Amino acid sequence: MTEEAAAVSRLKPAFEQDPHRVRDVAERNLEAAIGREVRAFRRAQGMTVADLANVTGLSIGMLSKIENGITSPSLTTLQVLSHAFSTPITSFFRRFEERREVQHVKAGDHIEIERRGTRAGHQYNILGHIGSNSSGVVVEPYMITLTEESDTFPTFQHDGIELLYMLEGEVVYRHGDQLFHMQPGDSLFFDADSPHGPEVLVKLPARYLSVISYPQA
Repeated sequence: MTEEAAAVSRLKPAFEQDPHRVRDVAERNLEAAIGREVRAFRRAQGMTVADLANVTGLSIGMLSKIENGITSPSLTTLQVLSHAFSTPITSFFRRFEERREVQHVKAGDHIEIERRGTRAGHQYNILGHIGSNSSGVVVEPYMITLTEESDTFPTFQHDGIELLYMLEGEVVYRHGDQLFHMQPGDSLFFDADSPHGPEVLVKLPARYLSVISYPQA
């Protein structure tokens, strides 16, 4: 590896998750789901495995197998654990039974909504919405269109982080005290708490994707 390639490699971010990872069957099954919940309840109450063994009368080895999804606990065992955590037995099945939402929006079916920039002639089409979910994050994806009737509006400011991806046209986009000449294929990823927005409309019409994410309330 050349020195230049090595330098580039060092600059690459170390992501905590592999976006192409697929959970195997063992991680998806009921035993694993119960085990994750038991571990989560135990840790939430500040208990070690030994503490839980003392409270329930179950062996440390059995508890370890349950938490790691190696064994299927009986209803009696689950009842003992539910008493120890003061939680219903059904809470151990929560994530296994949880519905995972998905939305498919066909071309032309995007819903136009009003946001702060609407009064400046910015058209917002929301591309989907999933409310309360297990990720703990809310994501708002929009298609934003600027035309000859649109005004500049470089003072948007809100919670979360935002990704812009330019599809058509050109704008000079402000974030804080910096300006970025956005052309098709360009992206901008930023902390949305700093004032931001299109400062110069260079080539219209302009369209870009805006994906905003913030912690779930």
